[in-house]
Amino acid sequence: MTEGQELNPTIDFIAGTMGGATSLVVGFPFDTVKVRFQNPEFAQRYSSTMNAFTTIVREEKFVGLFKGITSPLAAVALMNGLVFASYRFLLKIQLDNSNVVPTMSQIALAGAGCGAISSIITTPTELIKIRQQSLVTPTSARQVAWDIFKRSGVRGLYRGGTSTILRDSGYGAYFWAYEATCRYLNPRASSAVRSSETWHWLVEHILPRVITSFPDHALAGWIFTFPFDVVKTRMQGTEGSHIAQSLPIRLSNASSSSAPQPVLSQMYSTKATSSSMNPFRTTWSTIMNSYHSEGIRVFFRGLSPTLIRAIPVNMATFATFEAVVHALSTNSYPVL
Repeated sequence: MTEGQELNPTIDFIAGTMGGATSLVVGFPFDTVKVRFQNPEFAQRYSSTMNAFTTIVREEKFVGLFKGITSPLAAVALMNGLVFASYRFLLKIQLDNSNVVPTMSQIALAGAGCGAISSIITTPTELIKIRQQSLVTPTSARQVAWDIFKRSGVRGLYRGGTSTILRDSGYGAYFWAYEATCRYLNPRASSAVRSSETWHWLVEHILPRVITSFPDHALAGWIFTFPFDVVKTRMQGTEGSHIAQSLPIRLSNASSSSAPQPVLSQMYSTKATSSSMNPFRTTWSTIMNSYHSEGIRVFFRGLSPTLIRAIPVNMATFATFEAVVHALSTNSYPVL
């Protein structure tokens, strides 16, 4: 592609999908550990990130670290393509023409906007994922999704939507950090206006140094939005009206019976009463109950594995994205 040439949206979609799939596989074990820390039914079982990894592998085998990956992996094409495509669109409508280099504020605003848009896909996808990650016994995404739908309909699949939007506004910091890193290391290069030389420059300069530079730029954005991730996990880990009374957190119970139990009979009591009203019903009730019960530190549970995950995940995402864009642009991939 020559400098200033309009980007092919099909290429962006394919590259975003490939980048998202790669980062999902690379970072999913850290995500499982994060969810276990954020879920109050599991949090006290692990003393550290490494202890959580070893405990999960020992008790649930290596596959336990990838429990729930089916749902986000199935939606990765739509979700990640939507993220990159909506980011480009929101960036473009802020500019007078395609040759104008966007300001950092415009990049942050476009990133935050694409995060809100992507929550349409992210909310039900992560709801199913979190329910699977909160069960120690094997389940399928279809089983969990169907049970949620039978109990609460389509609305049930969007439980935690508000906290998801608030969390995903952090995409503003995500794209801002990447662009800031690009401009800092090479002022002539911009991810919004990509030239044929950008890929070679990325391999030679960005990737070796992004390990140290990216976390410095994005840390503030992650810390600001991370509490909403904790709130989302707690909301999506329980039903909307009644709190779980028989969560399968005791491995001894799960392993004592050879016959598999119905998926959600393990997770929710069917005889809940008004006295068992779920404190995680809404975003606000979750915030207040969590704060009063466990203090301010509860909103940063799982931050360690998330920060550790950031390095390989972001390298995988953008390296794959740029590699696919470069390969398809070089081969003159047609617009569909």
